[in-house]
Amino acid sequence: MCNKSKIKNINNNIKIVTIDSNIRVIMEKIDYVKSASFGIWVKAGSVDEEKFNSGVSHFIEHMMFKGTETRSAKDIATDIDKIGGQINAFTGKEATCYYVKTVKDNILKGAEVILDMLNNSVFDAKEMTKERMVILEEMKMTEDQPDDLVHEKSMELIFKGEPLGRSIIGTTTSLKNTSRKVLVDYRDKEYTKDSIVVSVAGSFDEDELIDFLSGKFKNFKDSKGAKKNSDSIYIPGGKVITKEIQQSHICLAAKTIALDHKDYYVLSILSSVLGGSMSSRLFQNIREQKGLAYSVFSMTSSFSSTGYFSIYAGVSHDKIEKAIQGIQEELNILDREGISFEELNMAKEQMKSSFVFGQENVASIMFRNGKNLTLLNKIQTADEIMEAIDKVSLEDIDRIKNMICDTSKYSIAAVTDKRFDWRKVWSS
Repeated sequence: MCNKSKIKNINNNIKIVTIDSNIRVIMEKIDYVKSASFGIWVKAGSVDEEKFNSGVSHFIEHMMFKGTETRSAKDIATDIDKIGGQINAFTGKEATCYYVKTVKDNILKGAEVILDMLNNSVFDAKEMTKERMVILEEMKMTEDQPDDLVHEKSMELIFKGEPLGRSIIGTTTSLKNTSRKVLVDYRDKEYTKDSIVVSVAGSFDEDELIDFLSGKFKNFKDSKGAKKNSDSIYIPGGKVITKEIQQSHICLAAKTIALDHKDYYVLSILSSVLGGSMSSRLFQNIREQKGLAYSVFSMTSSFSSTGYFSIYAGVSHDKIEKAIQGIQEELNILDREGISFEELNMAKEQMKSSFVFGQENVASIMFRNGKNLTLLNKIQTADEIMEAIDKVSLEDIDRIKNMICDTSKYSIAAVTDKRFDWRKVWSS
């Protein structure tokens, strides 16, 4: 059992235990459920890559499932199916997560498979060749989904010249040039004890889990050291991509704030009022009243050091200009008039309900805890989150609304059937 001096109690249900020098394990006990979710978070994503190895974090994530020293790719899948589990992984801009969900009695069996993948994956050269083809198909799939493509191009505009602007999946050139040595070198450099967080939520035995995990990370290096920030000056821009498609896709975006910014929930509520639901201003005015778009919404996306706000609309080719003008009008109205007390309270209830619904899913809890500890080195309890939402006032909204109402801050990405001058449309 781990030394008690290395245990930090967040509340009655949440504990952080440090094992194997630097490995942090965050556990949230939920005794009334019959399942558990186990995830290993690694603070390594596309922001940690270079141009030559762009997409390597994502490639490694794929290769973790292609076989270990004792398991084939089929064995990995079969061993999880034997316990009725669900296993998967994802790569983000700042982190990669490998996770499994099982009934409570099988969580350690599922965790053992994940640990085998992280410790003993062989990165077979033949399997790499096959997986390159799979990732190339994944790239084509993104290209064929214009709503996904327009969001990706929008991020490239917002974070141009910064690590966050890199594609998670990489490029065809970088994928072709990623050798086994590149994979192994990157894995050894980035998968270190100080970059790994284990997150577990659901019904499980805490002591049994810690005893099981102790010693399982001894092969990882202690530290990868600090990295320099490479933020660049943001200059709004535009990108129009032409494709033979039946509908145009528009994404307007502006740079905003980080995950731990004091106004994180203020901005989230403002976004909800503007375009977060069917009763939102954008949905009611752009779709319901003017009939300019089938889908229209706004959203906030935050990272450890910065973030962005975006507005998306899927419109007929001949309605691009009117849709963009309609969005501008809504931003101008928001700037002049702010929001009502009724809108504020409605957005708060929507946000709290969404959070509560997520709390009923052990995987969602595991994701939230793992992400926060990995990227922010801290945990926000459910009570703290609900309190932060409740505290948002109309004065807070007025104080930060210029963050998204200043139309000069927006970059524009569009995927449509023919080129248009986005500068004239946005400024007209």
